[in-house]
Amino acid sequence: MNDDSVRGDGAVQPVFDLTQFTPYKLALAAQLLSEALARQYRQRFGISIPDWRVLVHLSHSGGASVRDIETSVVMEKSKVSRAASRLEGRGLVAKRPHPEDKRLVHLSLTPEGQALVAEIQPLALTLQAQIEADLGAGFADFAKALDLLADKYNLQGG
Repeated sequence: MNDDSVRGDGAVQPVFDLTQFTPYKLALAAQLLSEALARQYRQRFGISIPDWRVLVHLSHSGGASVRDIETSVVMEKSKVSRAASRLEGRGLVAKRPHPEDKRLVHLSLTPEGQALVAEIQPLALTLQAQIEADLGAGFADFAKALDLLADKYNLQGG
């Protein structure tokens, strides 16, 4: 079988196999893994993927603005804002004026939000352990490669 195709103008170009395109494969794997965890916390706690990302970021950071979360979790500002509002409505997140920039809102976990994160974290840690077991000895190289790509393409918010 030929790895090239003929375009309408008669020129030959290589066939693009999306299933072997690294960004596609990474995005697919990330979405599938994220959904595997989301099924568990959605069912048990009634939260969405954006809700989880806001909660876990606030737990890790101790508090942040919507802009900080947007940058760190690579999620659209509108999704972060809607998740923050839902979480505030459930009493899981508190909003107050940002201490350094009055145009921003500072978000932090309430004690109820901290308790919820503490309940969800074991689910995330179990998934992490499963991924490490699935990849076996290759996990360390895989993790290093992901860090290298994130650093190279500046996706770690730095």
